[in-house]
Amino acid sequence: MGPQNLTGVSEFLLLGLSEDPELQPLLFGLFLSMYLITVTGNLLIILAITSDPHLHNPMYFFLSNLSLADIGFISSTVPKMLVNIQSQSKSITYAGCLTQVSFFYLFGCVDDLLLTVMAYDWFMAICHPLHYTVIMNPRLCGLLVLVSFFISLLESQLQLSMVLSLTFCTAVKIPHFFCDIPQLFNLACSDTSTNTILLYCFGAIFAGVPVTGILFSYTRIVSSILRVSSVGGKYKAFSTCSFHLSVVCLFYGTGLGVYLSSAISSSARKGAVASVMYAMVTPMLNPFIYSLRNRDIKRALQRIL
Repeated sequence: MGPQNLTGVSEFLLLGLSEDPELQPLLFGLFLSMYLITVTGNLLIILAITSDPHLHNPMYFFLSNLSLADIGFISSTVPKMLVNIQSQSKSITYAGCLTQVSFFYLFGCVDDLLLTVMAYDWFMAICHPLHYTVIMNPRLCGLLVLVSFFISLLESQLQLSMVLSLTFCTAVKIPHFFCDIPQLFNLACSDTSTNTILLYCFGAIFAGVPVTGILFSYTRIVSSILRVSSVGGKYKAFSTCSFHLSVVCLFYGTGLGVYLSSAISSSARKGAVASVMYAMVTPMLNPFIYSLRNRDIKRALQRIL
């Protein structure tokens, strides 16, 4: 059965980042370039890892899955925005909006959990190197990825159920470039107080718990590195995990900045512009961070190119 629309609203209007007609070609070119760079960069990372036997280990296995999640994450919002700009249309169907919400939160949560899993992998590699190969075996690695996906699927369906419970009385204009749940809450004519509380609870669980795990892992990692006697050993250990920490800071920093700015600022359009960092810039920069700061990835890409 398809999603049941109890509101009578057949479509929404995505107002995008700007309604100025002169800016539309510029926005189309900019976001098409960002999308192609993101997809190409992450596909190259996946291809490099799968084609090079030296990269068949837990760290790069998780990295390839993270790249796949980044492609899904940006693909859940940007293609529809590009189609709307090109066709000079702002509409998205009710079912299309629900689909966008579902996939956006699915791949966003997968990103979140995979970063946590990668932090755990670094923790085992640095703090328990003698037991690393035994504990981080292929079966456990595959299981961690599957669990991350199923937890993300659960979270996205919970978010989707909140949108399904909303009632919209008139044609809805969303001041955003995708169907964002907080914006839908603001435009609903039904009571959303319970949904808002649930939204914060889900955020505390599905974002707060992974952040706590990452902070715990890196606290132990830094403590172990500081006990290393040689300066060279400390530098090598720090440089090895620095690129993952860069991605973690970029992902959570931009996401937290977007939601804090939307809470402080009353302008929905400013929140939409800030969301570009979280929804598009972060997935685009991840391949550059991992390839430019990792010699193994560089060598694998050089063999391919």
